[in-house]
Amino acid sequence: MPRILVTGGAGFIGSHVVERLVEEFPNDRIDVLDKMTYAADLANLAPSLKRGQRHLHVGDLCDFPLCVRLTRNVDYVVHVAAESHVDNSFGNSLNFTLSNTLGTHTLLEACRLNKVKRIIHVSTDEVYGETRDGEHLETDRLNPTNPYSASKAGADMIVNGYIYSFNLPVIMVRSNNMFGIRQYPEKIIPRFCMLGLLGQRFTVHGNGMNRRRYLAAEDFADALVLLLQHGKVGEIYNVGSECEYTNLQIADLVATNLGCSGPTNIDFIADRPFNDFRYAVNCEKMKSLGWKQRRRLEDKIPELLSWYRENIARYDEMFEMKSEPFVTA
Repeated sequence: MPRILVTGGAGFIGSHVVERLVEEFPNDRIDVLDKMTYAADLANLAPSLKRGQRHLHVGDLCDFPLCVRLTRNVDYVVHVAAESHVDNSFGNSLNFTLSNTLGTHTLLEACRLNKVKRIIHVSTDEVYGETRDGEHLETDRLNPTNPYSASKAGADMIVNGYIYSFNLPVIMVRSNNMFGIRQYPEKIIPRFCMLGLLGQRFTVHGNGMNRRRYLAAEDFADALVLLLQHGKVGEIYNVGSECEYTNLQIADLVATNLGCSGPTNIDFIADRPFNDFRYAVNCEKMKSLGWKQRRRLEDKIPELLSWYRENIARYDEMFEMKSEPFVTA
C-alpha cells in the first residue's frame, strides 16, 4: 500500500490537499506533519483523519530526526507547509527563513536519505516578483521583493540544487493567491468576510489598486494530484487563475453579497513597506496535462460567507481584540 506524507496538512491549503488525496487514494496511508501554529486547526483536518489510515504528527520541519522518521518507507511527499503571510514576514523575517528555507532543506535531505520516489514542492508566484503586464513563465528569473518571497525563492534554489546534485525526484509548483473555506482571516478575502459579518469596516492598503489573481484551493489540490500522477520530475509548473481583481474589487464583491456598499465601508490605511502591484503566471504547461481552473471567485463568495457565518466563533476573538483590523492580500 503506497504511503503519502503531507506537510502543513492542518492549514488552509494543506487541508484541501489532504481531502483531495483521500478522495483519490482512499486505500493509501496518508501521514500529516504540521507544526500547528496559529493558522493551523485540527478542525480543518478532522474529517479526513476519521476516514481510515490518516495520521497527524505534530512537529517542526526543522527537526531533522523527525523528518527522517516520517519519510521512512514513504512513497510520495507533498510539501505544502510554509509561513505565508507577507505582512508577518516584514516583522519576523528570520522565522520565515527558518520555516520556509531551512525547513524545506531539512525535509529534502530526509527524503534523499530515505529514497522517496516523488516529491511535490509547493512554491509561490511571488518568487518571480511583480509584473505590470503579461504573465511569468516557469523559465523566468526569480526576483523576490519581500522577506516571505525571498525565503520561498531560497527554498526553490535548494530544491534545484538537490535535483541536479542528487537526482532527487522533485516537481516544483508555483501558484498565485488562493481562496476557499478554512482560510485563516489574515488574508484579504476571509478577512473581509469576517469584517462584513461582524459589521466592521474593511481596511485596505494604500489606494487599493494592487491586483491579484485568485485560485480556488480545490482547483490547486486537483493540480497537485495530477502532478503526483503525471507530472515530469525535475520540472516547474505554474498553477494559476485567470480571474484578476484589485483589492477594491474584492471589497465590493464581499459587500455586494452582504447587501451593503463596499466603497462606503472602507478605511484606507498605510501601505506595506513594499507592495508588489501585480502577480500573474502563465499556466499553459499545467493545462497541457489536462488541468484547468473550474471555480471562479465571484461564484464562490456566497459559499465563503456562509461558511464563515457558521464558523464565526473560530475567529471572532481576533477581531474583538483589535480596534483597527488590518487587511492584506
